[in-house]
Amino acid sequence: METTPLLTRPKKKSIWSRLNFGWYRRKELCARVIHLGELPEEEYPANYVCNQKYNILTFLPIVLFEQFRFFLNLYFLVMALSQFIPSIRIGYLYTYWGPLCFVLAVTVFREAIDDYRRYRRDKEVNRQRYERIVLDTPSDGYRPFVTEQVSASALRVGDIVMLHKGQRVPADMILLRTNETMGTVFIRTDQLDGEIDWKVRIPLPSTQKLPTDAHLLDINAKIFIEKPEKDIHSFIGTCTRLDEEEIDSLDIENTLWSGCVVASGQATGLVIYTGSETRSVMNNAAPRSKVGRLELRVNDFTKVLFVATLFTSFLLIALKGFDGPWYGFFFRFVLLFSYIIPISLRVNLEMGKVFYSWTIQRDKKIEGTVMRSTTIPEELGRIQYLLADKTGTLTKNEMVFQKLHLGNALFDKENFHEVEALLTQHITKDSPSVPVSPTEGAWATPSPRQVWDSVLALALCHNVTPVYELDEQDDAQSDMGSSVMSESCGGAVPQQQLCDYQAASPDEVALVKWTDMMGVSLYRRDLHNISLKLRAANEIMSFNILQIFPFTSESKMMGIIVQEEISGDITYYVKGADVALSKLLQSGWLSAECSRLAADGLRTLVVAKKNLAKNEYLEFESEYKEARLSVTNRSERTAAALARLQRGLELLGLTGVEDRLAADVPRTLAMLRAAGVKIWMLTGDKLETALCIARSLHLGGGSRWVAAPECVSRRDAHQLLTALRQATDTDLILEGETLEVCLRSYEEEFVEVLRGCAGVVVARCSPTQKAQVVRLLRARRLRVAAVGDGGNDVAMIQEADMGVGIEGAEGRAASLAGDVSIRSFSYLARLLLVHGRRSVMRSAALCLFIVHRGLIVSTMQAVFSVVFYFSSVSLYPGFLMVGYGTVYTMLPVFSLVLDKDISSSTALRYPQLYKQLTKGRQLSYKTFYIWIGISIYQGGVIMYGALVLFEDQLIHIVEISYTALILTELIMVALTVTTWHRLMVVAELASLLMYTATLLIFTTYFDGDFIRHWDFWWKVTVITLVSCLPLYIVKYMHRKWRMRQYKNIRK
Repeated sequence: METTPLLTRPKKKSIWSRLNFGWYRRKELCARVIHLGELPEEEYPANYVCNQKYNILTFLPIVLFEQFRFFLNLYFLVMALSQFIPSIRIGYLYTYWGPLCFVLAVTVFREAIDDYRRYRRDKEVNRQRYERIVLDTPSDGYRPFVTEQVSASALRVGDIVMLHKGQRVPADMILLRTNETMGTVFIRTDQLDGEIDWKVRIPLPSTQKLPTDAHLLDINAKIFIEKPEKDIHSFIGTCTRLDEEEIDSLDIENTLWSGCVVASGQATGLVIYTGSETRSVMNNAAPRSKVGRLELRVNDFTKVLFVATLFTSFLLIALKGFDGPWYGFFFRFVLLFSYIIPISLRVNLEMGKVFYSWTIQRDKKIEGTVMRSTTIPEELGRIQYLLADKTGTLTKNEMVFQKLHLGNALFDKENFHEVEALLTQHITKDSPSVPVSPTEGAWATPSPRQVWDSVLALALCHNVTPVYELDEQDDAQSDMGSSVMSESCGGAVPQQQLCDYQAASPDEVALVKWTDMMGVSLYRRDLHNISLKLRAANEIMSFNILQIFPFTSESKMMGIIVQEEISGDITYYVKGADVALSKLLQSGWLSAECSRLAADGLRTLVVAKKNLAKNEYLEFESEYKEARLSVTNRSERTAAALARLQRGLELLGLTGVEDRLAADVPRTLAMLRAAGVKIWMLTGDKLETALCIARSLHLGGGSRWVAAPECVSRRDAHQLLTALRQATDTDLILEGETLEVCLRSYEEEFVEVLRGCAGVVVARCSPTQKAQVVRLLRARRLRVAAVGDGGNDVAMIQEADMGVGIEGAEGRAASLAGDVSIRSFSYLARLLLVHGRRSVMRSAALCLFIVHRGLIVSTMQAVFSVVFYFSSVSLYPGFLMVGYGTVYTMLPVFSLVLDKDISSSTALRYPQLYKQLTKGRQLSYKTFYIWIGISIYQGGVIMYGALVLFEDQLIHIVEISYTALILTELIMVALTVTTWHRLMVVAELASLLMYTATLLIFTTYFDGDFIRHWDFWWKVTVITLVSCLPLYIVKYMHRKWRMRQYKNIRK
């Protein structure tokens, strides 16, 4: 140990070397060897969290580039820059630069605020303080260690860090030691994988046995670490004690990934990955940038309007003649007609989106809803397909043990007392007191020993830990909640203390709670021992834990090898999915009973065991340890060792656990189906369980459910496709592997068949397959919403047009990844049918009115130019043009976001009204061209009316036409409103008063004497009525005869 080097900080590199490393060389990810107590010479990424999108140098360039990527902003930038050329200048610079700068200022300010908030969050995380263990300067052979407080960003690979309860893990680490008496540490991984259940982490045996953390720097050990990977569920490494020739294998259970939180005790770990090499950063794929269909449609409209601007300008030049510098006049006409494309369009739409999000979050009937993406609320009103997870979304993720099948007897809640009686008989050796209910056709009734073996297997084969709540004065004995848990579990537990169970799966908790009800309670659990309390005999039965085999998605099973302390018997218990264990068991009833329990909507688990002789176990232990120490092909070698262990398993029983349905889910699904939304369920559960849940929820709308047979080849896929094409009015359920085979062979044809089904359920569906299904529908221009509550739903949620995350029992990963976060699936009905409808209707009205506002004044400009010999002179001064789009009409037009075409109760009572929204008629090209026609008509009427009625007063053309223009806009808003709000009235009156005040105050632009004359007002009134009255009549007739969907519901 004298040769162990001092833990010192490496020499800092120069600025140039750091820039050269970062800019010109990208280091490949590779495995590493870390000597405990030394810092490696290799350069690894800094442990710095940075979620900022910009820095001081890149902020303005990137923000401006993103803004001018939009055709609308780029167009107005060119128009504004042209005003610096004297020959084509139309008016004052502020006429063009004012609105453009306002739009850019709003965007820049918003981006600056958002990025500053990200900077503050990053700064807070990077400055979190941690205790790092280092050696002090040795003197006279004595080498003291000290702990220093450092920020998270200062940690490096090779550092030894002490973590306390509640602290975030700052970097990927290997757990070396813990102060827990159990010898394990619990962590929370909800921010990593979305699961809220605590997970057990085990320190290295060779370092856990050291007396204190200080001794970590006195040993000579090297640790091999695999290269950084994205997989958060696997890890390969070895720890070699060179001074004791001891080797430990490193697995996922020895790791602390960055972003996790220590839930119990104190943990001391070794930093192995930092910064961009940590698992959490490598899995942080940038979510798809979502753009709403409304934004795309508006962008298309602006291109049409731009072509109209060019055509109108060219037409006037052609009528005028291509004499002289005609191109200069052409550009001046383009500038004059630039109001055809209103720059205020995007500003108003963005403000409207913020308002919609605010109203959604303030709705008390869907309390707790959060709009995380305020840019696409209109997508809620155009959903055609809803893809939903099952567990935790359509169900509560609350597991309740319902049935136990032993082959010759079926026990449920009606006769669980028989199980307890048989257990009591076995434990106390008494004669039977309660008759047993055998299954139909059974050859023999279950024996007490048979029931005991099954219940004992359920009580032992799990990763559950009992947690006891102590009084507050006892908490002072330890600063960690789990230390209290460990100490209380190790001694006599007072009767008044309450016991809770903590595990990584709610299924396991349900099983352990049921065995507790039957009289076999989990009393104590640590790394090496497990104790059961037998209520019938009031005794403690202790076992030594020899091996634990955690559940994995590949194996679909969990196992444990225990040795009873008194008898010394060694038993291997295993439980798992029937698809995995049925291949290892010989049973004539298992398959049929699994299907029967699944048909009842229960999650099934098969339980089996194998008695091991001591020599047999020692042989397996040697082979298994050797496989776990291997660096290459570790998974294959450990699987081979387990396969030999699993030969000769004895079937004990079959369990059925119910996942309860969430509140109001059937009613919500019925409303969404009536609204024309097709609902597909994508779940990882088995086909039979998913089918039963789908039936109980009335998920499909067809006459019967069709279960697709398993497909493994192209021939199978063709046969299935042919059979489904012949079936009509059916609901389809299939497995994920079958779906993948069919899509690989016949993607287009199979998707069309799926779209023709009334309901679709995909069982055994992986997260990748869920996202693939979303992409398939979106590729066909269908609007898709995805809803889920777990980390395995994040990919699907991010891929969908509207991702909905539910804050559920599986954590907040889905909630944080979603565009909208809700607390219950039942909120979706109001979210789509009410708020989605209003967002679409309001944004469509707002968009069309702003386009109308620009087109009508451009039409007047065109008439003015034609009448006055194709003059390229502006009709109105710059002040009036700016005031027209802001002061006088902005409030009334924007108040349309308060309009309600129908009440919320009506929208929920008649969900069929939602169907019309998915067709997009509110903002179709047909509607757009109708409003263009309205704008041209009104602009022409106002301008020609002013010229005709005021033939002798052409000098006052500004007052005449401008007043009629303002009144027409205010009246048009009033004619469009369906449900008046008091703020709408205020906006109309305020705009009218402001314009009246302008007429009286700004005598530079208006002739006060002329305006006060009665002749002026009645003629302006006539012009306004001619421009508005025909439209009101047409609109009234349209509402009366064409809008049939409102016939019986309007109030």
